Amino acid sequence: MNLAVVILAAGQSTRMNSGQPKMLHELAGKPMISYGVETAVQLGAGKPVLIVGHGGERVQETLGETAEYVVQEERLGTGHAVLQARSVLQGRSEAVLVYYGDMPLLQVETLQRLVALHTEGRGPVTMLILRAPDPRGFGRVVRDVSGGVLGVVEEVDCTEEQLAIRELNAGVYCFDAAWLWDRLTRLPRSRKGEYYLTDTVGMAVSEGAAVMAVTTENEAECLGINTRVHLAEATSVMRRRINRRWMLAGVTLVDPATTYIDAHVEIGQDTVIHPNTHLQGETRIGSHSIIGPNSVLLDSTVGERCSIMASVCERVILEDGASLGPFAHLCDGQRSSANPCP
Repeated sequence: MNLAVVILAAGQSTRMNSGQPKMLHELAGKPMISYGVETAVQLGAGKPVLIVGHGGERVQETLGETAEYVVQEERLGTGHAVLQARSVLQGRSEAVLVYYGDMPLLQVETLQRLVALHTEGRGPVTMLILRAPDPRGFGRVVRDVSGGVLGVVEEVDCTEEQLAIRELNAGVYCFDAAWLWDRLTRLPRSRKGEYYLTDTVGMAVSEGAAVMAVTTENEAECLGINTRVHLAEATSVMRRRINRRWMLAGVTLVDPATTYIDAHVEIGQDTVIHPNTHLQGETRIGSHSIIGPNSVLLDSTVGERCSIMASVCERVILEDGASLGPFAHLCDGQRSSANPCP
């Protein structure tokens, strides 16, 4: 099935208390929006369409040609936001996958399951449901007596009975494209004067169509970032994922809880990383090296069989066999050979 991806990225940084667009706040060395863009590419959907608003030009400057951009001039809700992509995508795809740019922990495998079910079911809407004990303000998914999805009720509108529901709307959908572009123009206006994408679920049901759903119990991947507290939570999850990936690839992390590796870092097999080490930016480390403890490497290249102890390297090159530290600081183009540094 020909798939297009729309990423909702028009959120402001009001609750972040920041002058920087929310989508550009970083976790593990990358702007949060980068993760959603990379996910779209991994899904085989090509360049996603980003719906941007406040600070959209800065988002575009950061991501460049990795995405297409549409500006939501007025903030009239999620349904209105997705409708802005119609002029770009109408006629280009059979299905449209929609998710939020402030959910950087969404896993490709989960979205692949969602798209596969949508392809198999051929219904107008397939949604992602999170089953979790803490609703975290998510809307509740209401089902009929046979278990079919009836609709989504936002938390503020829930009855006492509905508040007890622990099937939550994650805000991730796969739509039949032609159906979506037509129905977005028919969405009812809320009491706040906005148009909500969640209403498409009830709209499909009212037309007699079955709404399919994929369920996840992984709360972390559905974590949306609205505050710096959420950002710290998401960063912690991302770092655990990164550390696990490197350990499975043959890198020893003596204490993963105190090892901080950015997303773009590369590490060779049989290298050992000691506690309180920070590997940042575009750092590259060869095999059989020993890094740390208490070291910081930023945008640096380290050869094979190197040793760095309690030192800082910023934009430098360490040749094979180099030994550095303790308490050394190299920066901006300095090189180190096999001789110990003072």
